[in-house]
Amino acid sequence: MKKSCFPMAHILVAIVLFLMCSCGSTKKLRYFQDMSEANTAAPLALAPYTEPVIQPDDILAINVNTTDPAATLSINSRNGVYVNSSSPQSGSANPLSGYLVSKEGDVEIPVLGKIKLAGLTTVQARSAVRQRAVSSFNDPVVDVRFTNFKVTVLGEVNHPASYILPNEQVTLLDAIGYAGDMTIYGRRTNVLLIRKSPDGRNFSVKLDMTKKDLLNSPYYYLKQNDVVYVEPLKTKVLNNDNNLIKYLSLAATVFTAVILAKRYW
Repeated sequence: MKKSCFPMAHILVAIVLFLMCSCGSTKKLRYFQDMSEANTAAPLALAPYTEPVIQPDDILAINVNTTDPAATLSINSRNGVYVNSSSPQSGSANPLSGYLVSKEGDVEIPVLGKIKLAGLTTVQARSAVRQRAVSSFNDPVVDVRFTNFKVTVLGEVNHPASYILPNEQVTLLDAIGYAGDMTIYGRRTNVLLIRKSPDGRNFSVKLDMTKKDLLNSPYYYLKQNDVVYVEPLKTKVLNNDNNLIKYLSLAATVFTAVILAKRYW
């Protein structure tokens, strides 16, 4: 009497369901899972941006262009690159070159002297430096930027590292992007942000990158020296190339063994 194939059908269905369940775990990798696809064109409420302020031990690129080439060179050479229309020179700046803000919050600039910049934004610092420069030069052009606006991204990202960023307006998404995005093992519901408060104490907050509320969080915009840590999942996600190949091979082996058993038993 011919044996029933019903048990074989059960085995095949079990294998298919197993593979489907492993593939379904990719849903956990999505950001902003509660954002309705029907409302993706609707305006999003973003957190207000607050400009970072200069702190002691920050390093600033301070450029002052004047009608005096010697004074301009003296002031700007500290930044690592000097470019003047009358005598062009080229070079590459050291990311940490510039003016160090002292513990007292001052910077010492050649020709201009000591100027207190701690507690000011870079916009306010430009105004302060220009106000000092106009006493000696006509229509000076001033630019002040951070050269050590550093954010560190660690944990389950593709390129964990400290990044010195050219832009002060940096979001948590920007930092994750600089680090090459999270790996499939990154816990998107529990991203740790470590920050130093104005009084010098470290504190931490946990952020859920699967929720659209992140975009309106007061921690959406990063500050200099923030540390972002992506916690790994407790269990490995099955939907990756190595595991998928492994489980497909296992399924094929089981299937072959069942076929042979039905033929010879």
